[in-house]
Amino acid sequence: MNLRKLSIPITLCLVMVTPAAAQEKPVKAGTARYGDPTGIARKYQNLLYGVIKTIDAQEMVLEKTKAGIDQTLKFQPKTKFFHDTKPSLREDLKVGDQVYVDVHEDKKTGDLYAKRVISGITVPVE
Repeated sequence: MNLRKLSIPITLCLVMVTPAAAQEKPVKAGTARYGDPTGIARKYQNLLYGVIKTIDAQEMVLEKTKAGIDQTLKFQPKTKFFHDTKPSLREDLKVGDQVYVDVHEDKKTGDLYAKRVISGITVPVE
């Protein structure tokens, strides 16, 4: 028997069987395979992302930011820190940590201030 003639019916059977096997459970409307993709994306779209280059009690410098240049962010007494969605301290941050920062710019001086610093697992923090 010719292998070419045999391969066509086998291919057709596999094509017809695969979609039926792939649909095990229907997906709920408004959700994606790993949760709602817009939940995290929208929470972080206005935050500054970077890797900590230097950090001390008054400020930190982020590298690998969207702008492509190092960004210096100053801390205020009311700056909040989160790690793995739990409140944290500035002392827990170290050089090399990836962070998302909610930034406030002082219009008079042009300085950037960190209002909220998020590190660890990228899960939205309210």
